[in-house]
Amino acid sequence: MRVAPQDFAKLFAQAEKQGNVVQHTTESEDKTSAVVDTEAKLKNLTAYRDSLRAMLAKTSLSVKDLVEIQEKLSEVQSELDSETATRKILANETEKIAVEINFRIERQSKRQSGLTPIWSAIRDSGSNLGESLATLIMVTVAVIPWLVVFVLAIWLLRKLWRKRRGQAS
Repeated sequence: MRVAPQDFAKLFAQAEKQGNVVQHTTESEDKTSAVVDTEAKLKNLTAYRDSLRAMLAKTSLSVKDLVEIQEKLSEVQSELDSETATRKILANETEKIAVEINFRIERQSKRQSGLTPIWSAIRDSGSNLGESLATLIMVTVAVIPWLVVFVLAIWLLRKLWRKRRGQAS
């Protein structure tokens, strides 16, 4: 989620109330160059659009020139809209803090009986069976095409061998 910088302390305090904070990591990413580039593109495109509009206001233009200017104006406006959307996305990324919270349940096993490892093995046996079955399926799918090729090759070799033995006798 993204939160305003002034709200981060409240969010962190609320997360601490939910359990023990075991690890807290902070990272930052500099987006200054992307913001500056986008701002420059917006400034240049706006100036270009305004100059195209000024050209349209001239009365001495031919119909061909008017159509070309109108097409170029449409392209520039489209680029301007795209850059404006990019700037809004960058504003959301730079004006707010990205927060990722992972909750993990810690198993409390202070009392362990002698049967605990057995119950644990029974509980894990289903996933082990599933993984083994998945591996068996993958091996089977990989082997079947080669098995067909080998059986065909052996059949052809036997046929050629019998034919040569028949010619030799």
